[in-house]
Amino acid sequence: MDFPSIERINEILDELAEELPPIFFEKLNLGIVLLDEMKRHPASQGDDLWILGEYTRGPIGNGIRLYYLSLKTVFNRLDEQSLVEKLRGVLRHEFRHHLEFLSGERGLEIEDEAFLKAYQNRKRPK
Repeated sequence: MDFPSIERINEILDELAEELPPIFFEKLNLGIVLLDEMKRHPASQGDDLWILGEYTRGPIGNGIRLYYLSLKTVFNRLDEQSLVEKLRGVLRHEFRHHLEFLSGERGLEIEDEAFLKAYQNRKRPK
């Protein structure tokens, strides 16, 4: 199966966003944006750590960015049903960052930091 077009991924993301309660979108004034880009994580030690999405905060507001070419690189072999589940996970991960930020929590940030530390420890040459 060919990876779906950016338009199809956008449709899927719209459907997944509709699953969420309206309160999740409070103070998410920049919305959810799917960019036709690939973003490697700065800590990547090869081609194995891509940023699929990120929650952004700034003076003009809060938003969620998803990176189409990163998603395509990581999930290119999945059937559509499996891809939808992965996209649901990525989108909800970013929404968790948003909701935790609004409530002053850092649980997911701490989990992400632990994941990155484990990645870096695995990749260190011995």
